[in-house]
Parts: sequence; structure tokens; C-alpha cells
Amino acid sequence: MNRALDVTVACILILFTSPLMVIVVLAIKLDGPGPVFSRTSRFGHDRPNRADILKFRTTVYEPAILGRSPRRTRVGQFLHVTRIDDLPRLFNLLRGDLSLSGA
Repeated sequence: MNRALDVTVACILILFTSPLMVIVVLAIKLDGPGPVFSRTSRFGHDRPNRADILKFRTTVYEPAILGRSPRRTRVGQFLHVTRIDDLPRLFNLLRGDLSLSGA
């Protein structure tokens, strides 16, 4: 029952937010070089496998500089404040890496 709810909600939200996501992808690409998405590895409570959680990239892409605190881009600051950077998590929800309920 929970999985069916997760898939239904994810599909509906992806359908309604897809125009916004296209605009965000274009804005990130125009703002600077680098990938559109960032991935964070997370381990679940009862899951030994890791899941790569997707987010829109909000920081400057500098792969050669390690250990430096990330700086937000102009677009990234807006995405972070409005929480739009979390929209790609809907795809993790659809894939089954996340769930709407804690169970």
C-alpha cells in the first residue's frame, strides 16, 4: 500500500512540476559549467545498500579544488531558499530509494 502511494504521488508531482524542472535545468546550464544534478550517497535505516539521492546542483562546479567550502551560484541560492533544488528527489521516490512514510 505504501509503495503504491509513493509511486502515485511521485508520478503526479513529476507531471505537474516537469515544466518548472525544465526551466531549472536550463537556468543551471546557463549559470555556469558543470553537471545539472548533484548526488549524495545515503544509507537507509534498515537497508544495507546505499542510495544516490538526486538534487539540482546549487554550488560552483570546481572539481580540481577539494576541501574548499562550496559556494552557491546565483541560481543555486534561489533554488536552495525556495527548496526547488529538492524536486529531483521525486525520481528517487519513484525508484523506491525514498518513501513518503517512515515505515
